[in-house]
Amino acid sequence: MASSRIVSGALALTAAAAVLAPGTAAYASPPGTKDVTAVLFEWKYSSVARECTNTLGPAGYGYVQVSPPAEHIQGSQWWTSYQPVSYKIAGRLGDRTAFQSMVNTCHAAGVKVVVDTVVNHMAAGSGTGTGGSSYTKYNYPGLYSSYDLDDCTAQVTNYQDRWNVQHCELVGLADLDTGEEYVRKTIAGYMNDLLTLGVDGFRIDAAKHIPADDLANIKSRLANPSVYWKQEVIYGANEAVQPSEYTGNGDVQEFRYAYDLKRVFNNEKLAYLTNYGEGWGYLSSSVAGVFVDNHDTERNGSTLNYKDGANYTLANVFMLAYPYGAPDINSGYEWSDVDAGPPNGGTVNACWQDGWKCQHAWPEIIRMVAFRNATRGQAVSDWWDNGNNAIAFGRGGKGYVAINHESSSLTRTYQTSLPAGTYCNVQNNTTVAVNSAGQFTATLGSNTALAIYAGKSSC
Repeated sequence: MASSRIVSGALALTAAAAVLAPGTAAYASPPGTKDVTAVLFEWKYSSVARECTNTLGPAGYGYVQVSPPAEHIQGSQWWTSYQPVSYKIAGRLGDRTAFQSMVNTCHAAGVKVVVDTVVNHMAAGSGTGTGGSSYTKYNYPGLYSSYDLDDCTAQVTNYQDRWNVQHCELVGLADLDTGEEYVRKTIAGYMNDLLTLGVDGFRIDAAKHIPADDLANIKSRLANPSVYWKQEVIYGANEAVQPSEYTGNGDVQEFRYAYDLKRVFNNEKLAYLTNYGEGWGYLSSSVAGVFVDNHDTERNGSTLNYKDGANYTLANVFMLAYPYGAPDINSGYEWSDVDAGPPNGGTVNACWQDGWKCQHAWPEIIRMVAFRNATRGQAVSDWWDNGNNAIAFGRGGKGYVAINHESSSLTRTYQTSLPAGTYCNVQNNTTVAVNSAGQFTATLGSNTALAIYAGKSSC
C-alpha cells in the first residue's frame, strides 16, 4: 500500500482531490434552473439517497456531488478514495447496486447527481483493492499496465514547467498517459458506464495535471458529450498551467474565490465585495464553479472551514446570495487529524451526530438555496455598505440580503426594488414589512444576516 503520510499530506496540500465540475460548451454552468450543489463528502450512497429525499430535494438543491465510486486502495483515510485500482464501482461507500439505487432515488427527489471522477492517476503501492482486485503500482490487471502510464516516474515538483505538471506523478501516484488512444478509450468507457447508471455530470479531479486537449478528446467520446463537467484546476500565479485553458471543456473551479473570501471575512472589509467575481480578475461567471471550502482546502487552511463559526456561515450566505458562478456547499465531518476518514465508514445515521457536520442543512445556509433559485437571472441592485463590514444588496425585484459582520448590532432603513408587502426573513423566520417605496427598517445583530425574496411572505 502507498505511504499514507506522503499521499495524505500532499493530496490535502495540493488540493488535488475533490470538487465538482460541470462542463461542455453547451453547459458552461449547471444546466437547469437550480445551480446549487451539495457536496456530500465521503457519505455512503445509501445515506446520500436518503438525504436527497428528506433534505436536498425539498430545499431546492439542484445537484448532489458524491465521492469517487471506483474501487480503491484499502484503508480508513479519506484519501484512499482518490487512489483507484480499477473502475469497478466497489469502493468503501457502496457497490454498484447501492450506487444505482442512490441515483434513482435522488432523481425521484428532483436532484441530479455529479460524480467526483479520478482519471489522472492510479494507486501507488500494492495490495488488494476494496473490490478484491490485486494491483501493484504501474500494473492494474485487466485495466492498465506500465505501457499506459507516463514515462516520468518522478513526482511533480515544478509548477512553472507544464511538462512536469502534466506528465510526472502527483504525490507519487501512477500517472496515466492520457495522450494514448487506449487510455482515452478506457477512461471514456468508465465515464460512459456511469452515464448508463443515470449520472448527470462529472467533477474531474486533478484536471490541471491532464492536458486540456486530452480531456476534450475524452469528453468527445462520451455518450452525452455535452454532459455537465466541472474541472479542478487550482489557480497559481505565474504557473505554466492556467484555469482559463480548460473553460472550453466546461466549468472550472475558481479557487481564488474561496481564498479571497477567507481573507475578506477574516481580515478585510465586506465592503470590498461590491464587484466580486470578474471584477477581481476571476473566470467568467458562466464557467466558474465556486465554493467557500472543499474537502482539501478545509484541511490545508487555505480557506475558511466549519471551525470558523460565523465567518464561515456568513461567507456561505454571501456566496448563495451573490450571482457569480455555480456554488458548491461542502458538507463533511469533524476532523482533528487531516487524514481521518468518515465516521461510521461513511454511514450518516443523522445529521449532527457522530461528527457529521451537515453544512448543507445548517438553517442559515439551506434556506439560502431557495433564495438563490427565486432570484436566478437577476443582477445585483441597490448595493449598500457602511465602508466596513456591513453590506446589503438586492437581486432586482426578486430578493434582498443584508449581512452585518460588525462587532455590534446595526439598525437602519434599507432601500430595495421589491414590491410592497410582507416577507419572511429566512435567516431567522421573522417577518419584514416593505413599504410602497421599497423600504424596510431592520435591526441585525452582530454576525447575522437577513434575506427576503418574492414568493416567501410567511415564515
